[in-house]
Amino acid sequence: MNSEKLLILVATMTGTALMAAEDIAEYCNEINLDTDIIEIDNSDLDILIKAKSPVLICSSTYGQGDVPDSAQDFYNKLKELSPDLSHINYALFGLGDMTYRDTFAYGGKKFSNLLDSLNATKIGDAFYHDASDGSLPEEVAVEWFKNNIKEQL
Repeated sequence: MNSEKLLILVATMTGTALMAAEDIAEYCNEINLDTDIIEIDNSDLDILIKAKSPVLICSSTYGQGDVPDSAQDFYNKLKELSPDLSHINYALFGLGDMTYRDTFAYGGKKFSNLLDSLNATKIGDAFYHDASDGSLPEEVAVEWFKNNIKEQL
């Protein structure tokens, strides 16, 4: 593992995405990888634009396939400014519910599509947790991170 730190940006409505992020951070601590967890509603774009470490985005989906309300300003400003993020390597853990099949996990998918369009490089495959499958997102998140992201940091 080349990276010494992982920046975890969280977009959440009910706190579930934050729980998943915290469990990933706890695992990272066990493998001596420092993390910073920042809820997107408490940050400005500089946190992403000036990031020197890989970024993990944990985002839930709200309403009709939107990013959470708390992350709307961040998302819209990022889209509007369209900075070059070619220096960013990112992974994405999205949360959704297949009951809403047409907009399943669109909160995370919107972040992923936006980052891709701004030249960021995706690390591993994005994961989209389905709230209707009975699994706990925080447990699935750690397994996904261990098996798909850890070695690529």
